[in-house]
Order: sequence, then structure tokens, then C-alpha cells
Amino acid sequence: MTALRRKSVGGPPTSPDPGLGFGTAPVFLASVSTILGAILFLRFGYAVAHVGLWGTLGIIVLGHLVTVPTVLAVSEIATNRRVAGGGAYYIISRSFGPCIGGSIGIALYLSQAISVAFYLVAFAEAFEPAYEWAAATYGMDPDPRWVSLPATVLLVALILTKGADLGVRVLWIVSAILAASIAAFLLGSGPESIRPDGLNLTARIQGGDSFGTVFATCFPAFTGMIAGLGLSGDLRNPEKSIPLGTIGATLTGMAVYALVAVKLAQSATPEALAADQFVMAQIALWGPAIYIGLAAAALSSALGSILVAPRTLQALARDDVLAVPKLNRILEAGRGAGNEPVIATYVSSAIAVVFVALGDVDFIAQILSMFFMVTYGTLCAVSFLEYFAGNPSYRPTFRSRWYLSLIGALMCGVMMIQMSVLYAFLAISLMMAIYYGLRRTRKDGRDLTAIFQGTMFQLTRRLQIKLQQNRVTRAKGGWRPSVVAITRFGARRVGHFDLLRWISQRHGFGHFIQYREGEYTFAEESEAQIDVDKLIQRTADSKAEVFVDALISPSFRTAVGQSLQMPGISGLPNNCVLLEFFMQHSDEVDETVQAARIATGSMFNALILRSTPFRFGYRSKIDIWITEKDTDDNARLMLLLAYIIVGHADWKRAKIRLFAYVDEGNSERGADKLSALMKGGRLPIPRKNLTTIRPGAGTSLESEVKRHSSDADLLIAGLIAEDLDSEMAEQALLHGFEGANDVLFVHASETVAIE
Repeated sequence: MTALRRKSVGGPPTSPDPGLGFGTAPVFLASVSTILGAILFLRFGYAVAHVGLWGTLGIIVLGHLVTVPTVLAVSEIATNRRVAGGGAYYIISRSFGPCIGGSIGIALYLSQAISVAFYLVAFAEAFEPAYEWAAATYGMDPDPRWVSLPATVLLVALILTKGADLGVRVLWIVSAILAASIAAFLLGSGPESIRPDGLNLTARIQGGDSFGTVFATCFPAFTGMIAGLGLSGDLRNPEKSIPLGTIGATLTGMAVYALVAVKLAQSATPEALAADQFVMAQIALWGPAIYIGLAAAALSSALGSILVAPRTLQALARDDVLAVPKLNRILEAGRGAGNEPVIATYVSSAIAVVFVALGDVDFIAQILSMFFMVTYGTLCAVSFLEYFAGNPSYRPTFRSRWYLSLIGALMCGVMMIQMSVLYAFLAISLMMAIYYGLRRTRKDGRDLTAIFQGTMFQLTRRLQIKLQQNRVTRAKGGWRPSVVAITRFGARRVGHFDLLRWISQRHGFGHFIQYREGEYTFAEESEAQIDVDKLIQRTADSKAEVFVDALISPSFRTAVGQSLQMPGISGLPNNCVLLEFFMQHSDEVDETVQAARIATGSMFNALILRSTPFRFGYRSKIDIWITEKDTDDNARLMLLLAYIIVGHADWKRAKIRLFAYVDEGNSERGADKLSALMKGGRLPIPRKNLTTIRPGAGTSLESEVKRHSSDADLLIAGLIAEDLDSEMAEQALLHGFEGANDVLFVHASETVAIE
């Protein structure tokens, strides 16, 4: 196998080396010889004994609900761009960037390195007849590690001296031995003494292991389907060979495992299956064929893993994925024309030796299953998200289906929890820690943020189109604010912005526009983008759910007209315009009034905030003043806005007080009407908070406001069309309610129902 020949992530390799020019057959053989390995010969009898034939077939189906979507996802990713050396890690990192590729790659590397130990421990089990002979002849009690540890050392020495070419040459021999061994088993019948009375789908031993334990032990049997990816740098046409080879091997393995399970249940009782892990040798036409097949499969799988694992580690180091730069430089070093990963091989061998020394096939299998699960689950999840992200640079020639990737991701999560909640938590936490660690050090390439952004973009796009296609007249009582706020003082005043975020936090939507006066040019656009970036930071700091933007226009009046024509970003048509002026700056009133006239003339509700240095005080009291000149629409909108504002966390201690300033003849009727409106609309304003004030001699609205609401943090008042007349505007906005602090003037251009 050729090694990775470029350092940067993304884009095709600088030297698209065709390597040895293999076709599809080596990919298929490498994968199928790993799939049909140690678990098939050592633990499938155990599975049938402990969970029955029906349970074992269920394990096969569940296992392939993970592996089939994964192999389809990998095949899709592999056809997205030119594949060079580096196997699965190269394919993943070049499609999804260094953060995603690195986090998956490290988990993948650990699974590959531990696989070496798993297969060598299984290889030692193949010498069971020799152990029995030694025990009977010499009274010895041989330890399988007497075989597995020296075999590990010899295998590493062989790889370091002979290189990668050795692995491909033995594939054909190993595959032939495997086929012969499995055929000998399937054609055998076994002794009468262990045969059951017919085929029983549910027969199993009493007090056997749980389904989760058996699944965890057997799952590594199905994980060899991507072993052929290690040949990616030596394939003549990887975009064709990888999908055909891996999918073909996966389906072949699934069929063989099902046949073996049925044959085991048909040929031996659960007790016989549980008593002898080599029960297949009793059933086969020629018993030694099973031991030979196990040895060949285990040795071949170990050989493939010790070839692929160091190359994955070397590729990780070349991409600077490891946290220590000096360690990356050491591990990326290669030897000879093939750039053999010598140092990475020593590291992988050390990991393998540690797990070989443990010597427990079942324990290693369960650890291995968790690493494979978290790797495959992440692959399927990323493939699922990539489908919805709609990235135009993601153009695989082979397409899986999004629902298959989703099934694979969900099945991985469910089975990880089924196997071990603790190990599942540790594996997922390790993956997340690696990912966030890489995000802190690697700013180049794509990451999950980019994929989620693409997914959200596609979801928003589809929702917008669907909402527009199904737009109907809003139902009575279904009104909610969709507010456009326009200002030229966005960087210097936050009251305007704060009011918008309070209104739009939960019940509505806010679009905050920073106006820039001038002609549209690239330079102006660049400056406007700086304003937007500052506003985005403000939304993050204040946790505002507000969409921010900038608009360049020759005049504020033109900007207002352009803003009113903007479609509602949330899918809800805009219905309110929020304007603001500072009370101490009377020159701002005319511009604000002109904008309000444009809004009301276009049937938009106009909200005008008169700001003061008070800045909403303690945010504990909102006073609503309703006068005789206010329309019913005004009153309802004022009440609803007050209710929405106090629903925000910043106003959680606030109470609403309602003042009805009406003459004596209408006072009782007006009070009853407002009380009924609050009660019927379930507004949190108790009757005792409603105060009726009658105009009298020596009193005025201004004096009553000063007496009752000078301490209000926000006063909400009505604004009628006549108030926006050029002669009345300054008096209404600048001098109206002069005794109050911050005032929100409300003019309703539509009927707002409160039910």
C-alpha cells in the first residue's frame, strides 16, 4: 500500500499515484477474509447456545443495521473525490475536514490497533489441539499467550522487513483456505450424541449471558467490511472498486453468518455448543479444517490490521492531528520508496502487545466493539447531516440514502447503551473531547459547524418555500409580532435593540437593521459588514434571538421603504416597524415621524420608542395609559406588547399597571370593558392593577402621568393617525407624557384579537 503523500487537508493529492493498480477483487477479499474471522470460528456456537438461533439471527440483523449503512456511507464518501493512500481516515478527512476526520480517525486507529491483539489472541486459540496434546503427553498447562505474544513479535518483524506488499499476496491463499473450511463445516453432520431433536429457534442454555453481552462479543465479526479501504492508494479505480468490494463483502459475510448459525443450531444442542468453543470441528467433514481456517483468518486479519493501523497513525501525524507537534514529526516519518511507517508501526505494536498480554478474547471483543460502534455511528451521523446540508462540493458518484445513514447512527447509539452505558459514555466523551480539542487548534477545513449550518440553511429554505406556498389569512387570535427595527444609531444606543429582543424572544421575530447613509459600493458594503459583525456579537452577549443586518441607502426614508418590502425572514410577514429617537435630540423627531407615516401608510403597526438616559430602570414596572382617543386596536396591541415584554427573563419581576384616562360618563363602562378584555384574554393583569382616572378641574393627563408613572420603567401609550400629522407630531411624541421616563408609542394599523 502506498502512503499518504501530501500534508494539507482538502483537495486531491499532489501526486495521484495509482500504486499497484489493483482492481475490485483485492478489496473484496481483504474485507471478506476479515469479516469471516475469529468470531465465526470461536464465538458463534457460544451465541447460539446463549441466545438461541432466533437471538443469533437477530444479532446478525442488528449488526448489519449498523454495518450496512456504514459501508454505504463510506462508499459514498469514497466516491466524493480522488482517493489516495491513507484508507478510511484519508477518505473521511478529505471530505469532512480535519476536525471531523481527526476525531473519527483517532477512534478508528485505536480500533485498528486493538484489532491486531484481538486477531492474534484468536490465532493462539487455533492451537487448542496442540495444547490438549501437550497437557496429555507432558502434563503441561500451556498458556495461549505462549503463542500469541511471540506471534505478535514475529508479525511485526515481518512487516518491518517485508513491507506492505506481503499482505496483498496472501489474500488469495487465505480466502481459499477460508472457503474450504466453511464448506467443510456446512457439509458436515456431526456425531449423533450432540444433535438436537429437530431445529428449535428458541432453544438455549439456562442462565446464559444477556443479549447485550453476546452482541458485544460477536459484533467485531461484522466490522471487517472496511478492511479493504487500506488498499485505497493501490487501486486503479478506487471510486468503483471500494463500493463494489466493500458492499459485496458485507452481503457475502451476512449470508455466510446466517448459514453458519442455522447449521450450528441444526447440528448441536445448546449445551454442546456452550461446552466446546470448537464445536464446529466436531461437525465438519474434517475437523482440522476448522483450526486451519481459524489460524488463516486470524493471521490474515491481524496482518491486515498491522498494515493499516500504522498508516492511519502516520496519516494523522501528517495532518498534525495529534496534540504534540514534535510527536507528529516523529510519527509521520517513513522509510524507503514506499514511505513505510516504521515509528507508527512500533507504537501500534506496543498497543497490540498490551492487549495480547490480557489474553481474554471476550474482553478485547467488547472494548473493540465500543470503538467500532462510536466510529461507525459518527460516520453515519455525518453522512446523514451531509445529505441535508446540500453542500455543492459534496458530489459522490455513488449515493446512499439519508434514512439508511440515520438508521445506522441510531442503531449504533442504541446498541452502545445496550452493551454498556458506562463504556458508551466514555467512548462518546472521548470522541467529543478529541473533536473540540482539534477545533481549538485547527481553524482550516470544514467542521460540524459548517455541516450544521448547511443543514439549517436547507431546512430554513424548505420551510420558507412551504410557508409561502401554504400562506393563508392568519386565524383570529393568532397574531404575533414580526418586527423590523431600523436605526442609524445601532452602535451607540442599546435601548432600541433591547426592546426588540424582549418583544421577539419567544412570541415573535425581530429583524434589526443598521442603516448606513450613502451609495452602495464595495467599500460601503465592507464597512456595513463590520457593523453586522458587531451586532452579531451583541446578540451573542445578550442572548438575543434577533436577526441583524445592515442596509445602505441614500436616505433614511428610502431605507424605510426598502425595509418594509423585505420578506419576513421567519416565514411570517412583517407587521410592525420599530423606530426610536432620543428625547434630548429633538431634531430626530421629524425623521422618525416620516418613517412612521410610511409604515402606517403601508398598513404596518408603528412602534416608536422615546429613549432617555433612564434605560428602562429596574425593569420592574410597566404602565399602560389608555385615553379616550385611543382606538380599540391600539388598546389591544398595547396590552399584548406589555404581556410579551414581561414574559422575558429581564422583566421577570415586573408587574403591569393599567390606567384608563376617560371622562366621568364613560369611566365605568370603559373600566368594565378593559377588565373583561384582560380576563377573557387571560392577561396577567389583576383587576386591582386597573386604575380609572377622570379628567377634572385643575388636572391634566400630564400631571396625572407625573403623579402615577414617574417611577415606571416603561410607559406604553397610544398614538393615533392625527398625532403623526406634521403639526401635531412634535407635541405628541416629544412633549406627550412628559413626566414619564422611557415611552413606547403604539399605533395599530390592523386588528389584533385577544381571546
